Amino acid sequence: MIEKIKAKIENSLTVLLVSELEKSKKYYEDVLGCEVNEHWAIRDDFGLGFKLIQAKDLNDVRPNKGTWNTYAYVNNHTELDALFDELKTNGAIIVSEPNLTEFDWGVWKEFSIRDLDGYVIGFGSGNKNN
Repeated sequence: MIEKIKAKIENSLTVLLVSELEKSKKYYEDVLGCEVNEHWAIRDDFGLGFKLIQAKDLNDVRPNKGTWNTYAYVNNHTELDALFDELKTNGAIIVSEPNLTEFDWGVWKEFSIRDLDGYVIGFGSGNKNN
């Protein structure tokens, strides 16, 4: 049997069409703590990454309905709580406060924020039962 070789993907970006590029860039920098330039908005060495593109037609700005546009994982509940406090202090638009969901394997905790165009970014972390 021939062994398949798979290349490793290091990071990914979420591409978002936005209504006002400069306002979006400022929000991602000031509120989310991203490093923003003409190519992308990134945080934590591409732990969170976006390509913000000015929409030519505002009808093209179409956030997902009823769910996230991006979801990011955080190492543990303590880090997740610290991130929530940071984003809230920075003026994030809060969609949902941190909440816990219990599973047979442990506890999942998550919260969500929204950007200026309505794109929802979820953040979550799990703690396993011992």
